[in-house]
Amino acid sequence: MTVSVPVDASSRAQFPSDAEIRRILIERIDLQRQSLGIVVGTFGAAGRRIIAHGQFGAFHARPVDGDTVFEIGSITKVFTALLLAEMAGRGEVGLDDPVASYLPADVAVPERDGRQITLFDLATHTSGLPRLPDNFAPANEENPYADYTVEQLHAFLSGYTLPRDIGSQYEYSNLAMGLLGHALALRAGKDYGSLVRERILAPLGMSSTADAVLRDMKHRLANGHGHTLAPVSCWDLPTLAGAGALLSTANDLLNFLEMLPGARASPLSSALATTLATRRPMGLGTDETGLGWVISGSGDDQMIWHNGGTGGYRSFLGFLPAKGMGVVALSNTSTEVGVDDIGAHLLNRDSPLAPPPKVRVAVAVDPAIYDGYVGNYPLAPDFVLTVTREGEQLFAQATGQGKAEIYPESEVHFFYKVVDAQISFDVDGSGRASGLTLHQNGRDMPAQRVTG
Repeated sequence: MTVSVPVDASSRAQFPSDAEIRRILIERIDLQRQSLGIVVGTFGAAGRRIIAHGQFGAFHARPVDGDTVFEIGSITKVFTALLLAEMAGRGEVGLDDPVASYLPADVAVPERDGRQITLFDLATHTSGLPRLPDNFAPANEENPYADYTVEQLHAFLSGYTLPRDIGSQYEYSNLAMGLLGHALALRAGKDYGSLVRERILAPLGMSSTADAVLRDMKHRLANGHGHTLAPVSCWDLPTLAGAGALLSTANDLLNFLEMLPGARASPLSSALATTLATRRPMGLGTDETGLGWVISGSGDDQMIWHNGGTGGYRSFLGFLPAKGMGVVALSNTSTEVGVDDIGAHLLNRDSPLAPPPKVRVAVAVDPAIYDGYVGNYPLAPDFVLTVTREGEQLFAQATGQGKAEIYPESEVHFFYKVVDAQISFDVDGSGRASGLTLHQNGRDMPAQRVTG
């Protein structure tokens, strides 16, 4: 299968004008205060464009541009899957090879009903492995992956029991993609960063993309910021690098995107085609997962995309194969609104921009009521929300994630500041919670209290 298609001349009319894109960025940064700096790159029949607004950081007024470096988070997964396809094309690995074949012999990778987890299962998030391992307990919440070791990864695998059949269900997993990158690096006898640079980035001429800030990238790195717009540190992913370690620029990512619909010649065209041709259903309407990609819709409006987020950055990468159009959007601030909606809207005007986040105000309540809320609330068999009290503050921590304070809007309604999510407690006459409901991404997810 090839993904080269003639570029539809109508794509010139599909993109808004530079002025309209800049207006969107001004609104997102200056009015909604959802970023400090955003760079958007587009390509189509009219050529490629860079539209940027904002600055490097809260204390760094240098304007962002197409060569500004951002962490791209989970967009790294696209490159990890492409690395798999490239190595498979060389015959170094097979898509259906068990991942256990490339790990030390003393690592007991979980199996189920005689079926082993394959490299293909990892690359399509259908391995049965959770989003994060249950021994993931970062010492520094601001750099959560930094101290997770190879030894911990191997120990988790050796002790984990799969909750369902391998290949039967899509579950997005940073662990799975991190494990895939780890296994490929072991097969090649190199660290992940060196391998992806040698096999993917160098052949594609992506000199401003790497798993660490190299050479002249340092002075072009935009500062990352959290949801309060305060500066935060970059992330380090020594063990699970394949899940989210890369940094890049809008210009580099446009170079990459242009190769996908065949607008630019590529030495990796066969491997790129493999990442798109090999698919499994996601269980979300007609959406499918390729090797590392999300494939949404069909026909002329089918969008192939991925997004990313770290503690201080948000990113989006997407293209429409039938129209030869692509978009990159990079932000130096990690907010729930992010830039996904901007990227999708530029590719399809019918895809709406996200509304401004609701301004929520904490009210004063008696902290003594928190004692009745403390406990564990399973939202799924392997996903528990743990509520704790520390002095006059209430915290919630989901399995594999950091602890975050939740703030009262009333005695039973609370909200996060780090993400756009809320919690409502079901309280009996004695003030004790029997359960809660997590409200996030348009979903209401109830859970009963089991301990505490």
